[in-house]
Amino acid sequence: MTIRLYFDEDAMDRDVLGPLRLRGIDLETATDAGMLERDDEEQLAYAASQGRVIVTSNAAHFANLHRHYLETGRTHAGIIVIHQQRFTTGEVIRRLLRLVGTRTADAMRDQLEYLSSKSFAGD
Repeated sequence: MTIRLYFDEDAMDRDVLGPLRLRGIDLETATDAGMLERDDEEQLAYAASQGRVIVTSNAAHFANLHRHYLETGRTHAGIIVIHQQRFTTGEVIRRLLRLVGTRTADAMRDQLEYLSSKSFAGD
């Protein structure tokens, strides 16, 4: 099954979202879902309930939430952390496309991935 993305408020960059949508990536934003101004735990719970991998730039909070989910036997569809200051918009798009193109939804389940990983850097 193909990965479906959910962008929280921290990661909603129109310059990233538009090109991903043009390439047919199934994505939803906190705005689309009516989830603006919700805390991180609510964001992750929503994404999990929808079977969507959450995309965020809030590394510390989501690393803790990921650990808490695993420790308490809860599951989520996956977490992708973007360090937005580290990459250009084009590089963020390329890395997200590479991740979505090389992973399945099953492979992302209960995983925490950092877009800065060399796995997504390309050639």
